[in-house]
Amino acid sequence: MELLAFGDTGWGDELFRATLMTIAVSITAMLIGFSFAAIFTPLKLSKFKFLNLIANIYTTVIRGVPELLVIYLFFFGGSGAIMFVASMFGYKDYIEINAFVTGSFAIGIISGAYSTEVFRGAIQSIDKGQFEAAKVLGFSKFKQFYKIVFPQMLRLAIPNLSNVWQITLKDTSLISVTGLVEIMRQSYIAAGSTRDPLFFYSFAAVLYLLLTFISMKLINKLEVKYGRGY
Repeated sequence: MELLAFGDTGWGDELFRATLMTIAVSITAMLIGFSFAAIFTPLKLSKFKFLNLIANIYTTVIRGVPELLVIYLFFFGGSGAIMFVASMFGYKDYIEINAFVTGSFAIGIISGAYSTEVFRGAIQSIDKGQFEAAKVLGFSKFKQFYKIVFPQMLRLAIPNLSNVWQITLKDTSLISVTGLVEIMRQSYIAAGSTRDPLFFYSFAAVLYLLLTFISMKLINKLEVKYGRGY
């Protein structure tokens, strides 16, 4: 256990900071994903075919392309795109995007594609009679969404959103290619320095399992809270 000691003699403090980074990236990516889902879910449910097409292209492409490839595209392509725009204003120096921003945004887009489908399915599962009743009662669109759609959507979506969270949490291991020091990257560094890869990769697995276990406990509490009365 000396390898996991805190201080100069072990890797405990480095792995602890890496775990915090993994959590930070995961939460940031989920928030970005929810933002994308808030945009594309209404498009998926729209009566206009063009809007449906835009949303379908987003969810189909992102879910059909490997996550690592999406991260590569944003990490390398993002810098190129920003440098191209900057060159139009006379700036010629190299611009590198922050690894945390790139990783969170790339994983957030992936998370958003899955979250969009989850929210779409949840909304379509609500009895249409409730929408008709809201119109008869004279509810505005906002009140209809806030009072009727949103609470039931959450109840129906939470079980599937737990799967999206698990995917997002595990996808953070892929952003080690950007140089961001999270659990997987730190385990790789420690394994290379000590020449004990089995120990550190096994410990990384334990950390991911621990985060998953704690997450599921919290999500189960949310399910119970929003499932009261059903």
